[in-house]
Amino acid sequence: MHNEKSAETTMKTISRTVTPLIVAGLALLASCKPTVKVEAPDKPITINMNIKIDHDIRVKLDKDIENILDERKDIF
Repeated sequence: MHNEKSAETTMKTISRTVTPLIVAGLALLASCKPTVKVEAPDKPITINMNIKIDHDIRVKLDKDIENILDERKDIF
């Protein structure tokens, strides 16, 4: 009987000590919110694309011309 009362008293003491620590820990965790800032850049964004469209167009024109010449041999 004495051990049960002693154990109960010890548990109450531990509970009184640990509970405020848990509450303080949760308060600290709640205050640590990560923030993300999204800001527009100072300078404009430039995208440098070195693409040769000229070559692609010539190839398509060459194929079209070949098809026309094959179909209509009386042009020249």
